[in-house]
Amino acid sequence: MSQQDTVRLLRECDAGVKMGTASIDQVLKNVRSDAMRRMLSEGKIEHERLNTRIQERLDRFRDRGKEPSPVVSAMAGLKTDMKLAMNEADSTIADLMIDGCNMGVKSLSRYLNQYKAADEESKDIAKKLIHLEAQLSADLRGFL
Repeated sequence: MSQQDTVRLLRECDAGVKMGTASIDQVLKNVRSDAMRRMLSEGKIEHERLNTRIQERLDRFRDRGKEPSPVVSAMAGLKTDMKLAMNEADSTIADLMIDGCNMGVKSLSRYLNQYKAADEESKDIAKKLIHLEAQLSADLRGFL
């Protein structure tokens, strides 16, 4: 186990879970379907649970974690605002969220492979976050 890999993986999970939570918050007010609203709300709760675990682990290493890139956050927010301004349908929200989830799965999988020497508990958190994003993406396809 490498403490450096562990902290780096946790930081990326921290940024990813914050990005996911912020994305859900941004679209939730526009959702019309009760089923989609419930799905996204439950996804947000799961993201927050994982965030608690991530913060506990980071605290053990006396690390502050990582905020999502301001540029990436701004671009994602702008894309969401523009697409919703053109079409506020639940299918548009599903499309946006699926894209975000898929980017999260891809990025987190890359970091999981990159930081192979991270401890098993941190790898488990990353795997749970990847699974959460993949499942949310799959579930939202029914709204396209």
